[in-house]
Amino acid sequence: MSKKIAIVTGASSGIGAATANVLAQLGYDLILIARRKNKLEQLAISIQQQFANRILTLSLDVRNREEVMQTFENLPNDWQNIHVLINNAGLASGLSTIDKGDLNDWDVMIDTNIKGLLYMSKAVIPFLMQNPFSHIVNIGSIAGKEVYMNGNVYCATKHAVDALSKSMRLELSSYPVKVTAIHPGAVETEFSIVRFHGDKEKAATVYKGFDNLVADDIADAIQYVISRPKHVTINDMVIMPTAQPNSSVIHRTS
Repeated sequence: MSKKIAIVTGASSGIGAATANVLAQLGYDLILIARRKNKLEQLAISIQQQFANRILTLSLDVRNREEVMQTFENLPNDWQNIHVLINNAGLASGLSTIDKGDLNDWDVMIDTNIKGLLYMSKAVIPFLMQNPFSHIVNIGSIAGKEVYMNGNVYCATKHAVDALSKSMRLELSSYPVKVTAIHPGAVETEFSIVRFHGDKEKAATVYKGFDNLVADDIADAIQYVISRPKHVTINDMVIMPTAQPNSSVIHRTS
C-alpha cells in the first residue's frame, strides 16, 4: 500500500508551509495546494531536499467550486490514499466598521474562509471515509470564538468554521473521521499584509511590542493533534500568545 497522504491548502507560505514541513517529517506524502505555483514549487523542492516524500503541487483556488471538484474527481489513483486534510486556506480582507465595509472584501472572505473550506471538504471526504481514523483539521481563529471591533465579517466567517467543525465532527464520527479545529490568536505571517491590501508598514505595527505566535507554533499543534492514538481526538484548541489574553487585548511593552 502507498504511504499515507496529507493535503494542505494555503500551503505556499505561513502556517501552510510550516505544516507541510512537519507532515513531511512525519512521513506523509503531500498534496500541496495554493494559488501561487512558484512558491509551491519552491516549497516542494525544499522539502524533497530533506526528505524522501512524494509531493504533488496543485495551483488551485479553493474558491472555485468547479475547479476543486474536477481536480479531485480526476485525482490519479496513486494519490488517493488520503488520511489528512488541513483546511488552512483563509484570509482577512479589510478592517472597518460594518457600515463602512467593502463589499468586495466581504465576498473574498466568505468565498475563501467558508465556501473554500466547504468545497475542499466535500471533495476530499469520500477519500477520508475509506481510511478509518483519518483526520480533518480546520484552521479557525480566536475571531471564531470572540468578536472584536472592526472584525465583523471576518469574525463571522471564523465563527462559521467553528460551527462547521462541530457539525463535521458529529456527522463523520460513524466512519470514523476525526475533526479538529485549531483557533490561533495573533500569528505573524502574511495575514496582516493581506488584510491591509499589501501595506507592509501598516501590517508590521500589528506585531510590535509583544511576542506573537509564529507559523511553527501552529504547525506544532497540528503535529500533536494528528499523532494522537486512534481512540483520542482533540476536538478544539485555542492557541494564544501569552501577551494576548483574548481577541481584543494585547499587552505590549512598546
